[in-house]
Amino acid sequence: MAKTYKAKKEEVNLEAISVDAGKVPPQAPDVEEAVLGALLLDPEVAPDVLDALSPECFYKEVNRKIFEAVKSLAVNHNPTDYLSVAQELKKTDSLEEVGGPFYLSQLANKIGAASHVDYHVKILLQKYIQRELIKISYQIQKDSFDDSVPVDDLLDKSQESIFSLTEKNVKRETLPIREVIANANDEIENHQKRTDGLSGVPSGYTGIDRVTLGWQASDLIIIAARPAMGKTAFVLTMARNMTVTHHVPVAFFSLEMSSVQLAKRLLISETGLSSEQIRGGKKLMDFELIQLNERIKDLSKAPLYIDDTPGLSIYEFRSKARKQVRQNGVKLIIIDYLQLMTGPVELRGMREQEVSNISRSLKGIAKELNIPIIALSQLSRAVETRGGNKRPQLSDLRESGAIEQDADIVMFIHRPEYYGMADDDVASKGLAEIIIAKHRNGSTENVNMKFRASEAKFVDADDADFGEISFTGDGGMITQRESSLNGLTDDGIADEFGAPSEFGNAF
Repeated sequence: MAKTYKAKKEEVNLEAISVDAGKVPPQAPDVEEAVLGALLLDPEVAPDVLDALSPECFYKEVNRKIFEAVKSLAVNHNPTDYLSVAQELKKTDSLEEVGGPFYLSQLANKIGAASHVDYHVKILLQKYIQRELIKISYQIQKDSFDDSVPVDDLLDKSQESIFSLTEKNVKRETLPIREVIANANDEIENHQKRTDGLSGVPSGYTGIDRVTLGWQASDLIIIAARPAMGKTAFVLTMARNMTVTHHVPVAFFSLEMSSVQLAKRLLISETGLSSEQIRGGKKLMDFELIQLNERIKDLSKAPLYIDDTPGLSIYEFRSKARKQVRQNGVKLIIIDYLQLMTGPVELRGMREQEVSNISRSLKGIAKELNIPIIALSQLSRAVETRGGNKRPQLSDLRESGAIEQDADIVMFIHRPEYYGMADDDVASKGLAEIIIAKHRNGSTENVNMKFRASEAKFVDADDADFGEISFTGDGGMITQRESSLNGLTDDGIADEFGAPSEFGNAF
């Protein structure tokens, strides 16, 4: 078993680093005194200051102890004036250490400090972040010289330290209801201008969009199924619909398949050509080459961005997601799939906690970037052993109940044909159910769709017989509309024109 590197928990001595560098650590003692003076002078500023600052934000030890005393009083709903703080410090035998009553009286006499406390708090936060960055960079440098630390773990630990510092110091402001209502009203007005009746990013699937009204900003959507049920085919077709038909920029993070493999699957779905033809094992005829080149042009123009980094950590993903939104204007992200991501270094080997951390982080990133994130997920084997119709349920989500808790929408892909339960009639062939098992802001329903095995794609049930995709025959191209009128089913087309039957289990 591979040995996992565990991050060492050791306190970095900032003073020692500063002496070595010949510089003084970032600090603002006068501002620290001004903030403490404001707390002693005006109890009304205490809630805001105590919410924004922590004891570590004070560089001088004496000021840190005084702030802790003020915080202890405020938490217990006691006054934070000069006399009360002095008594609190006496309880811990710290009054003389901080300079006694004289030092406290000096702080209390800081004239005008309370009127500028917001600006002074920002200065202390900036100095604190600078000091923390010095510690983090020193630790990164120290670990980088240690050959026993795997480079991947070093990168994970470094990114985790930076992001933890960022999250700790980014706070959302509390808004009055009038501003929230105004923002909501602006969204409603924008929705009214749309002609499709949706309020979010369209999936391109009519039945799903009817229930969800499109994928909503800041939502985490989990799409789960057993292996070979068609998860990748489902979201890949969706990505094609969003980028080619609706011109919505989408980022696709594929942790399992390479970008070239995904592109070939898109071409199989888009052109109707067989797997052997697209993957190079079967020679293409002239009209097929023309058809392929035309479809390549359409896909090449699509705002679809594929990242096939294997074993992507949640910290790498956060960085890449921010970049995609900032540089390419991405409006939705797809991850294939969640269980292949890695969490914090210290949680390696504790799989349930690691997956829980990944799930919570994905929801946090969706809120931070204000875009929907769709993550594929595996289901446990309990589905296979269950009797009856084997429809999946929320308890089947693999490795962590946190996925169900964090997700705004949980959807399952269920194909009776996969379990050999399809009827012999044509209508049940390729039948797929999209089970919306959890919908935080809407109804839970089952949406019927069709899975075209020969093309590795899902389509709306109403469009299953009259699509626009062309199939090749001996004399040229034949549209699916024509094939349906000639009495051919999807399977009939596949049999007549040599589409490989193994697609049914390959996707």
